Amino acid sequence: MASENRRPDRVAEAIREEVATFLATDVKDPRIAGLVTVTGAEVTRDLRHATVFVSVMGTDTERAATFEGLASAAAHLRSRVGRALRLRLAPEISFRPDESVARASRIEDLLAQIRDGKPADADGDD
Repeated sequence: MASENRRPDRVAEAIREEVATFLATDVKDPRIAGLVTVTGAEVTRDLRHATVFVSVMGTDTERAATFEGLASAAAHLRSRVGRALRLRLAPEISFRPDESVARASRIEDLLAQIRDGKPADADGDD
């Protein structure tokens, strides 16, 4: 019974690895530009839907274009994941931005300003 509850986690990790490999080696869409990092994946219990979390470093225009390219590549990735993992029904893949890297960078900048004695800029992002 415990292994049944862990299967979505194992499939999610395998999907994360497969998508990361695809983005590192096989992606041909010119819209997918900048530093793209796959930070995680979640799969529903029935394995029909997968959400892949992606961090994109670059301008807002590059980020928007990258997510358009990823949405376009989702069908190809679905079939690739289905073959690689030998799933009877490959999950629908959707991409969501992961803002944790940007937030961590912002926190580090603020802490550095505090250490240096500079006033932190209050821009209301909190």
